[in-house]
Amino acid sequence: MQLRYSFRLEPTPAQQVLLARTFGCARVVFNDALALRRAAYAAKEPWIAAGDLAKTVLTQGKKREGRSWLGEVSSVVLQQSLRDLESAYRAFFDSRGGKRKGPPVGAPAFKSRKDRRQSVRFTANARWKITETGRLLLPKIGDLKVRWSRPLPAVPSTVTVVKDSAGRFFVSFVVETDPDTDAARWPVEDVTGHETGLDMGLTHFAVLSSGEKIASPRFLRRAEKKLKKLQRRHSRKQKGSKNKEKSRRALARQHARVADARHHFHHELSSRLVREHQAVYVETLNVRGMARGRLAKSIHDAGWSSFLSMLEYKAARYGRIFQRVGRTFPSSQRCSVCHRIDGPKSLRVRTWTCPGCGTVHDRDTNAADNTLQEGERLHALKVAEGQHRRP
Repeated sequence: MQLRYSFRLEPTPAQQVLLARTFGCARVVFNDALALRRAAYAAKEPWIAAGDLAKTVLTQGKKREGRSWLGEVSSVVLQQSLRDLESAYRAFFDSRGGKRKGPPVGAPAFKSRKDRRQSVRFTANARWKITETGRLLLPKIGDLKVRWSRPLPAVPSTVTVVKDSAGRFFVSFVVETDPDTDAARWPVEDVTGHETGLDMGLTHFAVLSSGEKIASPRFLRRAEKKLKKLQRRHSRKQKGSKNKEKSRRALARQHARVADARHHFHHELSSRLVREHQAVYVETLNVRGMARGRLAKSIHDAGWSSFLSMLEYKAARYGRIFQRVGRTFPSSQRCSVCHRIDGPKSLRVRTWTCPGCGTVHDRDTNAADNTLQEGERLHALKVAEGQHRRP
């Protein structure tokens, strides 16, 4: 399995200038190539192949007076920028042709120098390396100081340098993990028979079928007062001034702290659930639909989609069972004991008594129990179907 390991970078002021130049050259190459494709389409000319595009934009472009500075950065970065354009077009065509699932993807757009997030990618051809002192050596940039928070499990295949909206620099490595090492780290045998169902919520971030309730941290709500103060201060600054940019960065840093805290919480909880259970069953959430209502801010603050994505890939990495239950399944309406469906209930109803068997249910725990039972049933059907299809 391929994973991305991210670490904080601490470039010197001179290295920041070189990185800014690299970001700019990659952006210019992307925009030049996109302009050629659009001009050819407007003139009803044949599609420009990737090889011809690289020859025109890179090989011939470096010889032009207005683009001679493209030779000051690594050529691998510029080639990767052209590959990003190819990927963007491929996603657009696949989306239009019905080959790509999910929401529709638009045509590639020009990149702006005012974009708050910028990135460049170095492949193995760039001859980057991690030195013995723990620094990252990048071509035409130099040795960069990295804040190593954990060791890399394998030799990375690519390196991506990112500058976020708060002005922070990060480096991410794409690494291929070893299945045997993962299996030895969290053995499946240690948690055999331990299964759980999850019910996601706002009062409690998640409720387990065991009855455990995990409180919702509400990172955005807790930081709202400070964010409002910084936003008011930012709105008073004169547009285009240096103070305006300073206040924007202060506001972006505060938003980044909120996002980082939420991300860390999701990682810790998903790792714990995967480490302690052989199987995890969750409900399929219509987050986009729910986020259109009056609870939109709280739903976005919870970050359910990000958490469930982490849970899914970690379960696959460590050999756990991960099963989603359909969104039409009435987990909150059904009695987990006698399976009687008692109809929809208002969110104000937190406990209810089943008219069939008389069991008093906690709304969230009962929903988690139903998710566990339905998830086990769906997984058993999937296993039986897989065995039936075997030759």
